[in-house]
Amino acid sequence: MGCLRRRLCLGGAGTRTLPFLRRFKPKEIEAATNGFTTVLETGPRGTAYRARFAGGLVATVRRAGSRDDREEEGAFYRELQQLGRLNHRHIVRLHGFCEGHRSRFLVFDHMENQSLKECLHDPLRTPLDWRTRLQVAIDVAAALEYLYYFCDPPVFHVSVSSSNVLMDANFVAKLSDISVIIHDMKRATTEPNTASFQDQVEQRRTDLVFQYGVLVLELVTGQSSGGDGELVRWVQEPGFAGSMHRMVDADLGSAYDARELRDLVIVARLCTRHGNDAVVSIPQIVRYLQGKVERLGCEIRCG
Repeated sequence: MGCLRRRLCLGGAGTRTLPFLRRFKPKEIEAATNGFTTVLETGPRGTAYRARFAGGLVATVRRAGSRDDREEEGAFYRELQQLGRLNHRHIVRLHGFCEGHRSRFLVFDHMENQSLKECLHDPLRTPLDWRTRLQVAIDVAAALEYLYYFCDPPVFHVSVSSSNVLMDANFVAKLSDISVIIHDMKRATTEPNTASFQDQVEQRRTDLVFQYGVLVLELVTGQSSGGDGELVRWVQEPGFAGSMHRMVDADLGSAYDARELRDLVIVARLCTRHGNDAVVSIPQIVRYLQGKVERLGCEIRCG
């Protein structure tokens, strides 16, 4: 395992596989976080700190587990190798990592406006306008398309929720909390109780489409879906179209485009269908929404 670590991180030809990642020293992390006092978040994903490095980089440093767990060491470096290759405008960038005396840390882009959840639900913040919400829907779909259809291997382990969509200084949406699952193909084909690799891929894609639909409903209504699925039940009702305007987030007032609202709610309806009716894919969603926005933009410019 030490050889793997040296190849990936300490020099030699292996470092070319991590061209965008920097290895930070423990003292750099401690100084940048002011002795780990600038806490941004604590939770199941670990503690996150705001960091300002000597070179001017402002970042979010997240504690990524303990070095005492040797069984996880190989997985940690394989994941670094994969995450370091992700390059998309709507995915939070991983700058580098650090191994301290006891802990591991990941260094990410700092998102000045924090999470979409806070932007939508914090009463002390200026509400997001309609155009920003529509753009968030498009941006998140584009990030999912990249992860699932353009990465090799596909990136499976990502959850779509307003907590995991972060907003930069210009309110550009970026997916966070992404990790990589390395699937053992040999195990999948030799163990009779293990689902096939392709079945797992399709199930994950279906789950992500559903989660995306729930996120779109939250963008439209300003309501968290909660655990009872009330928003999903509403959008699946036969007469949902007649109540769309009553469901719009009160913070928006009447400052939204009626046709764009209809398009977004239709997307949410298609995404949250169950069983054989769930046929929409992420690439279809991206093309549909981008096409609608381009059409409306042309009408405004040419009208």
